[in-house]
Amino acid sequence: MAEAERIIGTPETPEAPGSEPDQSSGSDGRAGADVRPKGGRRIAVLFAVAAFAYLVDLVSKMLVVAKLEHHAPIEIIGDWLKLDAIRNAGAAFGFGEAFTVIFTVIAAAVIVVIARLARKLYSLPWAIALGLLLGGALGNLTDRIFRTPGVFEGAVVDFIAPKHFAVFNLADSAIVCGGILIVLLSFKGLDPDGTVHKD
Repeated sequence: MAEAERIIGTPETPEAPGSEPDQSSGSDGRAGADVRPKGGRRIAVLFAVAAFAYLVDLVSKMLVVAKLEHHAPIEIIGDWLKLDAIRNAGAAFGFGEAFTVIFTVIAAAVIVVIARLARKLYSLPWAIALGLLLGGALGNLTDRIFRTPGVFEGAVVDFIAPKHFAVFNLADSAIVCGGILIVLLSFKGLDPDGTVHKD
């Protein structure tokens, strides 16, 4: 009886045995067609996180330039944490002010690499990490392009000033958080395509 049901049901099957959907099934038995939409969702998460990080950074810098620049610093936690607007021609946290153009090119290259990597992205944690990196890089790159003294030489607006530490902004924070998350994911053996390497 079971053999008869199998033979009768065969013509109604949308794909013949051994066709591509069966061969592309994952280790959990799901066909490749079930996996691809998830990749699309991961890419959507990447760009949503990037857009959020970028917009928060952009709005914060606009407020700082309008309300805080050329004014006395605002104490948040006494001398330990202040809001103090400065213009930084260097990299994150004020390093390398003599290489503004180089840092601009590096930021642009990072954006291109992340965009290319997004095509193979099937991991949600990696999507979040890369989104933070992308949003932060775009935030500081916007300053490099549009702020004085000129295109690709613009000074980045920094305003978060902890005691005994360099002044930074929210884009720097997003980049650092994304980098830390990538290091943790690498230690856990998780690749951007969702592959897990176990020692």
